[in-house]
Amino acid sequence: MPHPFRHPRRSLLTCALASCLMLGAGVASAQSTSATLRGQVAGAGTDTTVTATNANSGFSRTVKADANGNYTVAGLPPGTYKVDVVANGAASSQNVTLAVGQNATLNVDGGGGAVTPAGDAQNLDAVQVTAAPTALIETRTSENSVYITTKQIDALPRATRNFLEIADTVPGVQFQRDGNGNTQLRSGATSANGTNVYIDGVSQKNYVLTGGVSGQDNSRGNPFPQSAVGEYKVISSNYKAEFDQLSSAAIVAATKSGTNDFHGSFFWDYSNDDWRAISPQERRDGQKADFKEEQYGATFSGPILKDRAHFFIAYEAKEYATPLIVQPGSVYAGRADELPENLRAGLGSVTTPFKEDLYFGKIDWAVGENHLFELTGKYRKEDEVSGIGDQTLYEAGSLNGQEEKRADLRWQYTGNGFLNDAHITYESAFWNQTPMNDGIGYVLSFWPQNGDEATVLNAGAGGSYQRKGQEGWSIQDDLTLDGIEWAGSHTFKMGVKFKDIELNSIQYNPYNPQFYYNIQTSTAVPYRVRYGEAIGSAGGSVISKNKQYGIYLQDDWEVNDKLTLNLGVRYDYEETPSFLNFQTPADVANALRSWGNLDNANYDIENYISNGRNRKAFKDAIQPRLGFSYDLQGNEEHVVYGGAGRAYDRNIFDYLALEQLNNSFVSYNYYFSSPENGACRTQGTNCTAWDPAYFDPANLQGLGTAENSGREIYLIDNNIKTPYSDQFSIGMRNLVSFWGQDWFTDVTLSRVESKDGFAFLRGNRREDGSFFIPGTTSTVPVDYTPPGYGSVILGTNGLETRNNSLAMRIEKPYTEQSGWGMTVSYTYSDAEENRQFGEHYSLDQETIAGYGWREAAGIAKNRLVATGIYDLPGGMTLSGKLSLASQLPFYGRDCTAGNDDCQIIQYKPDRSIGFKQFDLALSKDWDTGSDVKLNVRADVLNVFNWTNYGGYITETGTALDPNLSFGNTNYVLAGPMRTFRVQFGLNW
Repeated sequence: MPHPFRHPRRSLLTCALASCLMLGAGVASAQSTSATLRGQVAGAGTDTTVTATNANSGFSRTVKADANGNYTVAGLPPGTYKVDVVANGAASSQNVTLAVGQNATLNVDGGGGAVTPAGDAQNLDAVQVTAAPTALIETRTSENSVYITTKQIDALPRATRNFLEIADTVPGVQFQRDGNGNTQLRSGATSANGTNVYIDGVSQKNYVLTGGVSGQDNSRGNPFPQSAVGEYKVISSNYKAEFDQLSSAAIVAATKSGTNDFHGSFFWDYSNDDWRAISPQERRDGQKADFKEEQYGATFSGPILKDRAHFFIAYEAKEYATPLIVQPGSVYAGRADELPENLRAGLGSVTTPFKEDLYFGKIDWAVGENHLFELTGKYRKEDEVSGIGDQTLYEAGSLNGQEEKRADLRWQYTGNGFLNDAHITYESAFWNQTPMNDGIGYVLSFWPQNGDEATVLNAGAGGSYQRKGQEGWSIQDDLTLDGIEWAGSHTFKMGVKFKDIELNSIQYNPYNPQFYYNIQTSTAVPYRVRYGEAIGSAGGSVISKNKQYGIYLQDDWEVNDKLTLNLGVRYDYEETPSFLNFQTPADVANALRSWGNLDNANYDIENYISNGRNRKAFKDAIQPRLGFSYDLQGNEEHVVYGGAGRAYDRNIFDYLALEQLNNSFVSYNYYFSSPENGACRTQGTNCTAWDPAYFDPANLQGLGTAENSGREIYLIDNNIKTPYSDQFSIGMRNLVSFWGQDWFTDVTLSRVESKDGFAFLRGNRREDGSFFIPGTTSTVPVDYTPPGYGSVILGTNGLETRNNSLAMRIEKPYTEQSGWGMTVSYTYSDAEENRQFGEHYSLDQETIAGYGWREAAGIAKNRLVATGIYDLPGGMTLSGKLSLASQLPFYGRDCTAGNDDCQIIQYKPDRSIGFKQFDLALSKDWDTGSDVKLNVRADVLNVFNWTNYGGYITETGTALDPNLSFGNTNYVLAGPMRTFRVQFGLNW
């Protein structure tokens, strides 16, 4: 008997999408979340019609079949549909479930029955909404993609209510939650900056800060209410031409909509320190830190006009108290007893608060059968204490805040053979940071006479004030033409987008003066100070009114019933006026041009000096996207697929703006001579005798009149390029029967090369133009600066990664009929990088090439994630998740040959399994006999209380002063200790 969810042979394109959405150059493109239902009515007459009606909202569309009985119903929101076919005076009706962005096929008999030709058919009579996960499997696509179902989002164990957390069940994709509670999503060896998320076809890209997604830079918050997300699709590589502004994973999510019935829900999720096992750091300190994670929210939805208009609203909140670890840095890690006594009290575990409010609203309105309007809005507000942990004491922390507003008006217009999808969007997303305390900062450093300066502890008042974000609007239009016959069947998709977005970066750094003390000479008398101009007397702000453009064309060509070709190309272009029109200040340009140390340097300073006319926007972002799938038997049981393509991301505005921020808000760097510390450790004019009067900021301002007082110079390459990745893959998908159930398997070999990543290099050079002292390979010329200035920092391209991976996935989809489901994902990665993962300051080598290629530190060679969902008697559901990964390497420094000959090293602890965690969740539903249902759920994270360390002490010290703690853990955790959490919910 044919499998009920198997796609039949058809003459229409297997991989055609319901609509194609694109975001323009510099703007991320959008992939449609709508689905397409297609197929053939056997024995169709001239007036054969097919009508798809959403079972919950009443939304419907009717199309006519052509002379051969072929039909296509496009632009259908994901959900369960009743499909009515009228042909030759007879009628048939079947129920089908369509997933986000899915292409489903339903063949019917013109006499009213289902068509079931041998070996090549599907019978969808039994398909109900609860069986949706099986329908989500799509084999004939060239993308490396996996569907995440609503059941998985709701049932699997979770540490947060961030819907992206379940994406790490996809091979090669990692959802990471660091020791501070901050989260990010990344794929393979590429940075999280390359990720993009599309919600209802609209990109959530962050243009100013890191993290890829708006609001995911240094935040414990969620990007979107989980209760408003229906389901989503993860594409790890080889996406089609609809997508731009990414070089890593693409997430395509659909939000929930209202129905013809009123519904509501409420949840409360809670855990505290009594429900968490003690950590190794807390056990060592003899005290358990305060800990609380509380989440709560509600939804409400219903009809405005039955079958025509509906509403959906959601609210979610998070209130966290997160324990962090403060510990000394450099070679003093593990040597706290050698620190000043007044600083030791701030070491160990501390707790920081966090609060988030998330709102989402949606109105949909169907005008006739051909027009669908949707208006959505989102508001996000966060407040937290941050910047604490590692080498920063609580008092030196920051108050961070985020505020994000987004709105989207969408209009879908459909007819026979075409779909037009248009969006008008608005966005405003800003991140703010202010020091928690005002005053002066205390930075304890380790600076041996012949070595490099390193931070041991930050205390006192913090040093940075920032406000950074984006605000603007966009318009995009995408057209899909379906069923075009020529040497097979074609679906053409094309789109354009324009975005007018203002990028804003305000930064006062340091906001409070920072005094530096050398632990080897004096912890009472500073040897240098960093301070800025008085606030209000200088700028500190960069605004850029960017214009972004994009265009793409995609041909999904079904050559025959076995071979499908996906041929696409896109082009993106962005103008950043603040960068293009910037003029290097004349005093800076003259100082650099007249500095003889650069005469024999390995770079030309003219490539970094701008006159306001010698910079051009990047014009080479042409991105071919090619793919294929070959169905060996024409029944989608065994499909070979593959692809090759290029994807451009973007340069983060926060980096580009530093060139101007350091000129509009001038910071100074002064060295002090004193009996305790000796002579100034500089060759510049920014040297003076120490006087305690300098603790008064007003007296510091007087120092700034002496030439440029060691002010740093940031320069950006005039010919900066845009980061990109090249992606190649070949794989095979299979549908097999086992234990009376249908299983799906996927094996893929891929290679992803990311190039032109942004990095800051040190531009300082010695008198002969060299970077290192002759005969050494590590000591850099930090004391050699242009007269009156400080360090020269050069922003340019150069970061690269390359990753060869083998990905395997086995899935038995959950259905109500079977009552269980499971997934197993394994990834082997052979990944390299030419600079430490996550670092964009590369100041230790003359060029990026000087670092050499090393094992990528952010990705495990072996990673296994297995999940299971099982229905127990009495309305209970048990689920579990197992994550295993091999040990990651960590970067450090080996100075055993001497302080003037330190080497960058990688250290890998001798652990065969670097990360292991097993989670369980048990939920129970009670029907109260009324319209209200009660839900109780318990999650246990890290059931076996395995300890996963996220950091180790990797400074060797010197031969004369070895670091005896080298190789020991620094007690920073890469995952939670055993934690119990409970959730109560109501649904009506």
